[in-house]
Amino acid sequence: HYVLNGGKIWISNGGIADVFTVFAQCAVTTPETNTTKDKVTAFIVERGFGGVTSGPPEDKMGICASNTAEVNFDNVKVPVENLIGKEGEGFKIAMNILNNGRFGLAGSMTGTMKSVIEKATDWANNRVQFGKKLCEFGSVQEKLARMSIEQYVSESMTYMISNNMDKGSKEFQVEAAIAKVYCSEAAWRATDECIQIMGGMGYMREAGVERVMRDLRIFRIFEGANDTMRLFIALTGIQHAGAHLQKLQKAMKNPLGNMGTLLTEGTKIISRSLPVASSDGVTAVVHSELKPSAKLLNDSMTAFSSMVLNLLTKYKRDIIDQQMILTRLADAAIDIYCMAVVLSRCSDTFDKNLPSKDIEFKMTTLFCSEATERVMQTLKQLNSAQHIKNYETLSQISKELIKENGLVHKPPIGF
Repeated sequence: HYVLNGGKIWISNGGIADVFTVFAQCAVTTPETNTTKDKVTAFIVERGFGGVTSGPPEDKMGICASNTAEVNFDNVKVPVENLIGKEGEGFKIAMNILNNGRFGLAGSMTGTMKSVIEKATDWANNRVQFGKKLCEFGSVQEKLARMSIEQYVSESMTYMISNNMDKGSKEFQVEAAIAKVYCSEAAWRATDECIQIMGGMGYMREAGVERVMRDLRIFRIFEGANDTMRLFIALTGIQHAGAHLQKLQKAMKNPLGNMGTLLTEGTKIISRSLPVASSDGVTAVVHSELKPSAKLLNDSMTAFSSMVLNLLTKYKRDIIDQQMILTRLADAAIDIYCMAVVLSRCSDTFDKNLPSKDIEFKMTTLFCSEATERVMQTLKQLNSAQHIKNYETLSQISKELIKENGLVHKPPIGF
């Protein structure tokens, strides 16, 4: 058996569960090098093994129906047959669990958005102010429309990923991360706008929306905080591009002797940078009504790929430390993926001649138009010396706050 010691805080169902999936450091010896190193290993642990204790339920901001508690393990004897996979494979197993969790989270967010949109539209359709229904005011119309568009994007993303999973795809970690980030933030915005449309009533407990907002706040934190997910999204894409660029740079040192590598890797980089240079790209596979929007996606992908290569050339390995740049690069990648999923869904709707094709067309074309503007503006900023200087200034301001453990500036009246 293995002997397990340690603990973990904030465990869902930690106070009531009898069976746990536990990831722990385990000494693993590599036969080839005869070296031993601690690696994450996964186990199934039962409370009945003895030595498993739980703390009291945490007093949380939201998801109060979920039991969250600290779990501690004191010399717990775990049978060897309770090992999941092999020793040292725990990290890979944990990542697969997180991928599925992030995807499931995105799915639940689409349902949450549907619920709050129904509340908001019902209120806007019945509440009268200044002699008019709220739904007749332009500002309310914009809120409702954007809530609907973001729900459409979130739902399209969820179905796209689930389709890929059903087809046996194992490599969907970036898509799952994008879905987690976009859907959790879109659901927060939709709920916030629902409260805004309902006004004072939305702030009251009896309306039920304030509880949704409290519950939603955790979704931008667990299963990987959105800040971390943005870095993961950006760096994963950069890693693949960097691998090809590195091979190309090595080959350039001996161009005649490495002509094969130059042609192969160079072609890969060109195809990544110019995905529509030799064909119609996305425009060739979407419905004819959506070709203008598909061209916007092609243009965004081309600009994005070019920027990735520019950043790799400029920063090389130091790019991993440029978090302000990476965050913005991730935002551009998220918008690009969102454009792809709505174009795919809307094309399918046209092909099936569904009754919703007109409204889906309007939502898809509007989203692609505005998303392209955001992508191009973001990439333009990443190419701007002034914006890079602004990021440095932000860093300096932050360091001053940390140094003072709070605000540096004093109120005008001195206290």
